[in-house]
Amino acid sequence: MSLSVQWMTMAAMLLSGIGMGVVFDGYRVVSDELKISRWWIPVFDLLYWIAATIIVFQVLSASNEGEVRTYVFIGLLLGIGAYYWLFSKIVVRLVHGIIRLIRALIDLTIKLFVIIVIRPLLLLYKLAKVLLAFLLAVTMFLLKIMVQLVRPIGLLLWWMIRPAVRPLIKWIDGWARPLAVRLRLKGRTAIVANWAITAWRRVFKRGHNG
Repeated sequence: MSLSVQWMTMAAMLLSGIGMGVVFDGYRVVSDELKISRWWIPVFDLLYWIAATIIVFQVLSASNEGEVRTYVFIGLLLGIGAYYWLFSKIVVRLVHGIIRLIRALIDLTIKLFVIIVIRPLLLLYKLAKVLLAFLLAVTMFLLKIMVQLVRPIGLLLWWMIRPAVRPLIKWIDGWARPLAVRLRLKGRTAIVANWAITAWRRVFKRGHNG
């Protein structure tokens, strides 16, 4: 392996170490902001190291066909150390700032949505309720007026046709009352007959058993 390939591999490992530090700090800040339970921290740590190992191996394969040498670990350690010495605080502040910016954008979006969509809809709903109540009140008022206007006409018509309708009412009443009396008598007769049949069966059954 040539010296240039070794230097390129070491530089790639140095950048990989810096990238691992950036991702780890970002993951730590996000987990703190999201209040992730402590039970899940070991799981996410394991996933992080698995992903970091796979990515470093891919970078190593692309730079020197996957040969693991001492300078590979030296490059990784130098990259991680340089990151935590020079860039860690900056990255943590930057991630906190990005999270605050995202939260501010979300709050602004929600407020704009409430102002542009929710409040107009609520205003339209209230206006519709008021308009509907007004129309209902007007309709009831007009119906009352119509009833008051039509009532005298109805009374007058009834006064006019009552002499002609009265014989018909008497005839219907005279025909319906006897029918109702007969129906009641038939019902009572059926009840008495059923009672008599039941009593006879009981007596006959006792005599047969005796």
